[in-house]
Amino acid sequence: MGKPPLLKTRLSRHAGDPRQTLFGALAAMLLCVGLLPEAVAVDVPTLYTAEVAFDQNADDPRKDAYDAALAEVLMRVSGSELSTNVDAISELFPDAASYVMQYRPGANDTLWVSFDGEAIEQVLRDAGQTVWGADRPLTLVWLAVDWGQGEREMISADDPERSQRQSRSIDRNRLLRERMLEIAERRGLPLLFPLLDTTDLQGVTFSDIWGGFDERIIDASERYDAHSILIGRIRPSSSRRENWSYYFGGEQRSWNGPPEAVIARVADLLAGEFAVGGDAPVESVALHVSGIVSVEAYGYVQSLLADVALIENFIITGVAGDRVSYRVDVRGGADRLGRTLRFNGLVEQDLMAPLSGIRPDEIQADASLEFYYRP
Repeated sequence: MGKPPLLKTRLSRHAGDPRQTLFGALAAMLLCVGLLPEAVAVDVPTLYTAEVAFDQNADDPRKDAYDAALAEVLMRVSGSELSTNVDAISELFPDAASYVMQYRPGANDTLWVSFDGEAIEQVLRDAGQTVWGADRPLTLVWLAVDWGQGEREMISADDPERSQRQSRSIDRNRLLRERMLEIAERRGLPLLFPLLDTTDLQGVTFSDIWGGFDERIIDASERYDAHSILIGRIRPSSSRRENWSYYFGGEQRSWNGPPEAVIARVADLLAGEFAVGGDAPVESVALHVSGIVSVEAYGYVQSLLADVALIENFIITGVAGDRVSYRVDVRGGADRLGRTLRFNGLVEQDLMAPLSGIRPDEIQADASLEFYYRP
């Protein structure tokens, strides 16, 4: 079992401080019983693996495969700008093989390669390149397709049971879904299609998607706990441009374009929100979290802060009632930290006055954030 996220923290070191005793006991309890809840974000475990073509007739087939696999990994972790810059990659990673941890033959003349993610991230940060961590938003896709000649369908997470004469429809649905999932996997974007079971179909119809009744679709999406929602309307047999609506962070965007391009656009937008440059300054932020009324609540917040890639370090600076105060050293500043905490389920509050009994110089923060934990 890996090191518990809680071990990344440092408790207050004031001698005899009752807060240290209280939270030291809570930490011990959490470690013993395993009450470290998962963050809301979706963890992408395959960021640093890739399966690429293996040309046995090349001068150095393994080197070529390693280079191609590294470029795919950099696409997910640092974005398309770096991954398509051969000279920059060669300068940063002159020997891709030195970062390979495992490899094995794949199907159809391919090679599966797994890289040392921590080492790659360190190189990127040292060079000032952006890094997007493994905790990423889940995007739910509602897609209505007008195939022409009266055939209209919604694309589901799996092919429903249909008659033999409808097999052609099943195949083209599957191919369309797989095309979108393939580009999402290439970009490290967690993507989900609805089940289209009885519950979904009671709330959403083809006409709702095609007609732009997005409120009904957003309501039906709540059961999936998705962070962003992509709604598409396409007609493959027509010259009409595909139409998409995208909802994330309380904002709505409208796009046109083929499914692959739109998925890449979603990945670029989210990377812009959550990726952090290695040269971004580290700032101290005073973070106050209310609603900490149980061991589980405390464990959730500790685990959340430990898992946020932006955070270099954090310590507890005060406890008053159900409100715990932290000093958080974060790369990218208070605005970036605030967006990340909202994304992970904490509720932002109006900033309150500093805790009584806590000296201003004890926090030594550049900015303050006030959040509430809601189970």
